[in-house]
Amino acid sequence: MNAEQGTVYYVMGVSGCGKSSIGEGLANYLQAEFIDGDTLHPQSNIEKMRSGLALNDEDRKPWLASIVTKADAISQQRKTVVIVCSALKKSYRDLLRQVSNKVVFIYLKGEQTLIQQRLERRSNHFMPQHLLASQFATLEAPSAAEADVIPIEIDANLEQVLARCINSISRKPALN
Repeated sequence: MNAEQGTVYYVMGVSGCGKSSIGEGLANYLQAEFIDGDTLHPQSNIEKMRSGLALNDEDRKPWLASIVTKADAISQQRKTVVIVCSALKKSYRDLLRQVSNKVVFIYLKGEQTLIQQRLERRSNHFMPQHLLASQFATLEAPSAAEADVIPIEIDANLEQVLARCINSISRKPALN
């Protein structure tokens, strides 16, 4: 399926919810460019998380600005892009909405215990597992007032969660 040209899809949620895997699958399905937002973190943020410290709003500002710049550049070329990014607070999502074209957030939501189990099986990521609690503490779950957010429960296997995402976005007006 081809998404409406220039649409920006943000796959959001706490660390360990499956953003990268779902984002890659969604990008393949939509024939869209894929960007892992973690690659846009300033080195200082990566070092801070590696040392076990949670990021604060000031730490996240340059990172979010980089994501918006990248998303807007791709979107203005009339290309669809899928970007994975935690987008934990409404203020962060409001900033991420500042692109020229349509935006859709895919909110991967799940219980902390489930996500903790997934994190325990994950390797090769700079964020320590113990920071999950700080992410849940920071999370401002999207409300119904955020009409561009599609909540997706992650209480299933990867293929089923991806299918839920595809089915949900197929009903959104951002798709042809």
